[in-house]
Amino acid sequence: MSYRFADRTKMFKTSAIREIGGIIQRKGSDVISFAGGNPHEPYFPTAEIQQAFEKVFASGNASLQYGMTTGYMPLRGAISERVTSKGIQAKPEEILLTTGSQQSIDLLSRVMLSPGDVVLTENPTFLAATQAFESYEAKLVAVEGDKDGMYPEDLEQKIKQHQPKFVYVVPTFSNPDGKVWSEERRAALLELAYKYDTLILEDDPYGDIQFHEEEKYTPIAAMDERKTQVVYTSSFSKTVVPSLRIGWVTGPEAVIKYMSQIKEAADLMSSPLDQQALYYLLRDMDLDAHIRMLSKNYYQHMSIMRDYLNTLDENLVSWVEPKGGMFIWAKVHESINATELLKQVLEHGVAFIPGGPFFVENPQENTLRLNFTHPNPEKIKIGMERLTAAFKQSVKLG
Repeated sequence: MSYRFADRTKMFKTSAIREIGGIIQRKGSDVISFAGGNPHEPYFPTAEIQQAFEKVFASGNASLQYGMTTGYMPLRGAISERVTSKGIQAKPEEILLTTGSQQSIDLLSRVMLSPGDVVLTENPTFLAATQAFESYEAKLVAVEGDKDGMYPEDLEQKIKQHQPKFVYVVPTFSNPDGKVWSEERRAALLELAYKYDTLILEDDPYGDIQFHEEEKYTPIAAMDERKTQVVYTSSFSKTVVPSLRIGWVTGPEAVIKYMSQIKEAADLMSSPLDQQALYYLLRDMDLDAHIRMLSKNYYQHMSIMRDYLNTLDENLVSWVEPKGGMFIWAKVHESINATELLKQVLEHGVAFIPGGPFFVENPQENTLRLNFTHPNPEKIKIGMERLTAAFKQSVKLG
């Protein structure tokens, strides 16, 4: 049978992370993986989640019925309270519940992008987001920047040149490089969005996991007092559990309206059962205390990895200590290709993600991403001993 697939399928590609995950599985359980982006299972609020589902079932069979496309209103109300505490003004009816924040990215792409439209992004940026944009045949253009965010001059030049449908950013503990945009760069992006009538997609899945409570990071959506320029999305995957697959998105009314309509065509609704359970969880559990526990423990995870990296010559590996999130972004000596290095370190029983696939343009093949949240502290120690030994051996081989 010769299948006549849509032209857009030519844009589809498998995630490098998924491919490496398959390799790790084939290698067996002896491999310590810093490759994924998973939370640490022992930190899951398992008992509280079980109790929340019991409360849903105790409420009667109506909890098992179809729900609204826009989502369970009590949960939308709880999310409204949480985002308001961040300075984002979003009423419950202005929030759309989604199947993870990845669906928010997909829905906005579906609403906004026609073949050939431009999306401006950071470089490197979140791999699954670029997959979504490219699946709708968009053209991705990288904006130059540094650890503080996009350079306003380059951003303005590329907005004028390409007239993008939107600018995609992960300004707080970004994936993959863990950076935090400065307040000045956030404000500059918003001002340019006002000036050129450009939409911003602010992706914030990691913002709650911060290591220094005294530091404050203002969401760009909180700066958008006009409520015209920023579509803001986040999820509970990193702070509760990934498998609930509950995210949310808020933004300009006209945009959220179309996203709701296209979601109805896509899946009718995300799971009402899971949404109701999450509502009870948020109602009866101190989520902020849970997040403080996660942040404290993940800081300890990161510190172990940091201390091992500090034993390496800075000419071999350079990196910036993250202030939150789940990743350390490292650059090895320019003579080393991280994809080839991965093959070597897998033989040592440890894995990471090469950085090249995260780049929209001009990939730096001597970069790599390390996840410190999923392995336990003891495995991080063993894995980093293996990894640092492999780094040193790669230099000798080179």
